[in-house]
Amino acid sequence: MGEYTNVTEIFGEDVFNDSVMQQRLPKKVYKELKQTILEGKELSLEVADVIAHEMKEWAIEKGATHYTHWFQPLTGVTAEKHDAFITAPLPSGKVLMSFSGKELIKGEPDASSFPSGGLRATFEARGYTAWDCTSPAFVRHDAAGATLCIPTAFCSYTGEALDQKTPLLRSMQAVGTQALRLVRLFGDTTAKRVIPSVGAEQEYFLVSEKMFSKRKDLVFTGRTLFGAMPPKGQEMDDHYLGTIRQRVSAYMKHVNEELWKLGVTAKTQHNEVAPAQHELAPIFAEANVEVDHNQIIMQTLKRVASQHGMKCLLHEKPFAGVNGSGKHNNWSLTTDTGVNLLDPGYTPHENIQFLLILSCVLKAVDRHADLLRESASDVGNDHRLGANEAPPAIVSVFLGDQLTDVMTQLITTGMADHSIESEKLETGVKSIPEFMRDTTDRNRTSPFAFTGNKFEFRMVGSRDSIAPANVVLNTIVAEAFKEACDELEKAEDFSLAVHDLIKKNFTEHQRIVFNGNGYSQEWVEEAERRGLPNLTCMVEAVDTLTSEKAVELFEKFGVFTKAELESRQEIKYETYSKAINIEAKTMLDIAGKQIIPAVIKYTKNLADSINAIVSAGVLDVDVQTELLQLTSQLLKETKEAMENLKTVSEKAHDMEDGRDKAYFYRRQVIPAMDALRKPVDELEMIVDKEIWPMPSYGDLLFEV
Repeated sequence: MGEYTNVTEIFGEDVFNDSVMQQRLPKKVYKELKQTILEGKELSLEVADVIAHEMKEWAIEKGATHYTHWFQPLTGVTAEKHDAFITAPLPSGKVLMSFSGKELIKGEPDASSFPSGGLRATFEARGYTAWDCTSPAFVRHDAAGATLCIPTAFCSYTGEALDQKTPLLRSMQAVGTQALRLVRLFGDTTAKRVIPSVGAEQEYFLVSEKMFSKRKDLVFTGRTLFGAMPPKGQEMDDHYLGTIRQRVSAYMKHVNEELWKLGVTAKTQHNEVAPAQHELAPIFAEANVEVDHNQIIMQTLKRVASQHGMKCLLHEKPFAGVNGSGKHNNWSLTTDTGVNLLDPGYTPHENIQFLLILSCVLKAVDRHADLLRESASDVGNDHRLGANEAPPAIVSVFLGDQLTDVMTQLITTGMADHSIESEKLETGVKSIPEFMRDTTDRNRTSPFAFTGNKFEFRMVGSRDSIAPANVVLNTIVAEAFKEACDELEKAEDFSLAVHDLIKKNFTEHQRIVFNGNGYSQEWVEEAERRGLPNLTCMVEAVDTLTSEKAVELFEKFGVFTKAELESRQEIKYETYSKAINIEAKTMLDIAGKQIIPAVIKYTKNLADSINAIVSAGVLDVDVQTELLQLTSQLLKETKEAMENLKTVSEKAHDMEDGRDKAYFYRRQVIPAMDALRKPVDELEMIVDKEIWPMPSYGDLLFEV
């Protein structure tokens, strides 16, 4: 029996949260900090000094010796520089432990060493981290001891955003301002803020650390570049929501405890579709807090896995032929008085505020589907989007029967006089309690689905930050809200104007609504007829970042400048090229140093065996000879494919960084990689397992 965990006792124990601040800070200081958090009021250095002192004392009580500004540069992972609390030695040789308000508010990491996309030259090294007081500080315990982690934004010396957090906070301000205007139109005078709320479901794989270390492709790239399918994969559907294995259960328990201590509301856990694949989902939080929490979740999943003799794989497609991993980004808008603006109520056709908001979201997604697709673009996601377990690369919105019916009524007649009502679920079993089924089914093939009182954006990759997706969602909805408020605030007859606007939005943007099978070829053809963008890969999606429409949108709301967009575009092209280059070099390394020597050894053994059989007077060696010929032919194809991949990789490497280079990797290097993989995977099915140089898919997927 495992030890009992009292969640209420440990939850948030390592977080400098509101209750800790109320307890430790003077009332006046606490009040000023809350005004900064809720109203954006500037925090004085004197107040910051008091907060810093109490934060340090609290952290030291938790065992902390160091603090770090914890930020999210454009590398795809978090960054931190640790400083001890100690001061210069006193004449007595003793040291004091100190932490000032200045140190809390501002840090200075080297900005030139992080991706900037040309915003900063190499010699322009200064950058700043600035405390995000809306996301609580926490103490992390690991092999280094205890460290006080302070969530921060990261910007250049000249003020440009070099991170994921800064534009997210800007976008939250934008949508909050416009949403508040909208609810005021409907008579809400009590709400002071509207906050985007997010819940991110995290999918991941667990494999044996011993097996992982024997696969260079997993070590260097996070995914398998070679691998034949095992006899059994996911076709029996027996892993999804199946009984969780004991070793994995122990791991999940450990992960939950670590997350609960850090205030992360880990709630749901289960087996996913593929063998060795699992999912963890938290409860909703404010968007910037959830972005931080998701980073904590990913780091905790990986750290705890190592403590259990396993490796956590967060790549979107670590194994070809089986389910990939995504991150479902559930998004809604909530007032500070607790009202969810995406809750349709029992009679959506009568909820005019909800219908206006819904129509604005449809307008936003239809107008900027390309940007939403780009926000989920990633090298690994190119392997996943459009496959059987993930939404297609075409952005569409699922509304379900009830809301689609209300929309249709408004489009055709200008009025909606009814909503489809829920009915009892008939199971045919008397002993099962009766309950009302939902008014609409779910559609797992939709990339952007309305799911009761929120939208679920299912495109985000499993290892990616959820910040870019929410930056886009917040900003495009802010634009739609602004245009609606600009029109309605000057209307003489508000009731008539709002009905006309809802009908107009639904009519002009109904093409984005699709409730059918998003995986079908028919939908691809239908989407083309509707004029919806189909950006099939990352480099195509990244092209949209600097379109005239995108620049106008982001500059209008102060979320990105044109220079910041251009820098991100350049970083993404460069990231794509570098990632594919690493994969190509890894393939060449594995094929040249492991695969080919192993196959040569196998063919030599086979040839020696044939000679021995013939020498013994047995003449029937047709099968052995045929096998030797097939293996030799595949070996030749492997060598030729290697030479071709080496040639195109060298050509790509010599190209200037940027868009052309990224497209070359996409169109030339990736097909060459696929061509090398094909004969190698066939050889794996022939060569003696004792000779094959690395663990198979079966070893990886079923060992844990």
